Amino acid sequence: MEIVVIGMGYTGIPAATMLADVNGFNVIGVQRRSKRSGWKIDYLNAGKCPIEGDEPGLPALIEKVVTKGSFRVTEDISVCKNADAILIDVQTPVDKNHAPQYDSLREVSKAVGKHMKKGAMVILESTVAPGTTYYIVKPILEDASGMKAGKGFNLVYSYERVTVGRLLHNLKYMPRIVGGLTPEGTQRGIEFYKNISKAELFPSDCLTAEVAKVTENTYRDVNIAFANEIALVCESLGVNVHDVRRFVNSLPNDPSNPSKNPYRMLHIPGAGVGGHCIPKDPWLLKYSLDAYGTFAFTPKLLVESRRLNDFMPHHMRDFIIEALAEKGLKLQDAKVCILGLAFVRDSNDTRNTPTLPLYNLLQDVCKEIVVHDPYVKEFEGIALTDNLEEALKDKNCVVIVTPHTDYVNISLDRFKELLATPVIVDGRNVFDPRDCKEAGFSYRGVGIGMPQ
Repeated sequence: MEIVVIGMGYTGIPAATMLADVNGFNVIGVQRRSKRSGWKIDYLNAGKCPIEGDEPGLPALIEKVVTKGSFRVTEDISVCKNADAILIDVQTPVDKNHAPQYDSLREVSKAVGKHMKKGAMVILESTVAPGTTYYIVKPILEDASGMKAGKGFNLVYSYERVTVGRLLHNLKYMPRIVGGLTPEGTQRGIEFYKNISKAELFPSDCLTAEVAKVTENTYRDVNIAFANEIALVCESLGVNVHDVRRFVNSLPNDPSNPSKNPYRMLHIPGAGVGGHCIPKDPWLLKYSLDAYGTFAFTPKLLVESRRLNDFMPHHMRDFIIEALAEKGLKLQDAKVCILGLAFVRDSNDTRNTPTLPLYNLLQDVCKEIVVHDPYVKEFEGIALTDNLEEALKDKNCVVIVTPHTDYVNISLDRFKELLATPVIVDGRNVFDPRDCKEAGFSYRGVGIGMPQ
């Protein structure tokens, strides 16, 4: 089988390389030679992994399939002309008004339609607002190809469930929903994914699969918002939210009658919510409702949850002001170091990182601000360094936004040696507040009432 995967990111790379490892499959990745991501073409063709951090198995798999000759990357999208299957894994961001921006998706869909052969299967894997496959991608493909979806070609929506640090594992072992435009397309999609998936494959239709994807991430966003709200309650009442969480989650599930005693799973609160999907998917769900719904309805729970999670960097800023004041310092006179730019531990993934809004809240107020991250090499608009001691030296406050292993392993004594003022604002529960207080630090932590 000849396969083209368009978009060499966190979804496209692992999907392409897993498919290229299947006997008889030849895979071509397509990547724009843009200023930001064009370097990936030569990098991947050299058998190297562009995704940094701890990503088990991926670097070795890339090297294997490149050496084998079953995987290569190009900027030429006309390679779609020989493809039996074409996977679309492009970015689908939202703008400042939370509306989806489909410039890349429209451009790619038009190019695919122009070049694809009769009988090809097009699979959209990118996260989109429900209705996008039918109302946007389908007409573009049909117009550009001169063929009808479901007759001249198959169209499928099947979303990824990848998580940074578990890309290959999740593609292989997480159940997948395969939503075809037609039942025949659905079945063809299921047969295709059987080549790389060892988990259950659920047949569906395009729209239901799209709704399931954004609902899955919205569910998590709402639960995180609940945890963050309980954290604020705990701060106000002077108790530790992590004790409360441990007690709540101790309720066991009774397998003999789960509906009578369902388990609890209170999420972990923190400095903010990042990643490609969770911060935007609630807005995609709302956008779809507004655009294609049959009656007017405002989904208040998901909207307010999203706003609460967006508020957490502001809460961190307030923590910084409070903690500095405890040591007799004002924010405008302080030098601040933020630890972590990636949104997730031990990764270089900065998509929708909560560090950015926090940095923007501080940069025009603080005397000096710097961000350290051991994995992120550059980020436009942020003063970034990978030298930890240099980042901490002579600063008045250290703020932990990402719990990289490098930070978890730092001792309070070492912090005290490097900092000009012993102030810690802990957005990820890295340090024990009592230990910090005993060591002479001014400490603030999300969901942690100050120890007496």
